Amino acid sequence: MTNTVQPNFELHRDSFGKLVLTTAEGEQYVGIIPVRAFPIQAPTRGISLVRDGGKEAAWIDDLDGLPEQMRSLVQEEIEGREFIPEILHIKDVSSFATPCTWYVKTDRGDTEFVLKVDEDIRRVGEASLLVSDSHGINFLVRDMFHIDKHTRKILDRFL
Repeated sequence: MTNTVQPNFELHRDSFGKLVLTTAEGEQYVGIIPVRAFPIQAPTRGISLVRDGGKEAAWIDDLDGLPEQMRSLVQEEIEGREFIPEILHIKDVSSFATPCTWYVKTDRGDTEFVLKVDEDIRRVGEASLLVSDSHGINFLVRDMFHIDKHTRKILDRFL
């Protein structure tokens, strides 16, 4: 378990809902955007708080180490910007040749999508996969070695 660390900045939302960072020196930056350095392999570690012009205003080593209120603000902002559903189970595929339709259960509910070409499945690190559908939406398989046998069998046919 990570110990809570008091950062050298403060975060809050303004009346327009924008994230505001105040440094220890009293400088304020409105419209801060959290950007994950490693969104798939280490989603809670290495988060840059970026201001206008893409300049870094602050760095978070580990999101889990922030006080609850700050952690919630950063997570809300990230979730509002990122949409990468995680595939929990592949129910079926229309064909083992592309293009084909995949019927999947994700952490956001059941859905189906079209896989155009085999190259739309990319390895990310040792165990993760990123699957892009025909509309450019990315789906994540967090750990292909710890999924059910049926899903693994289907993935193996495409890899």
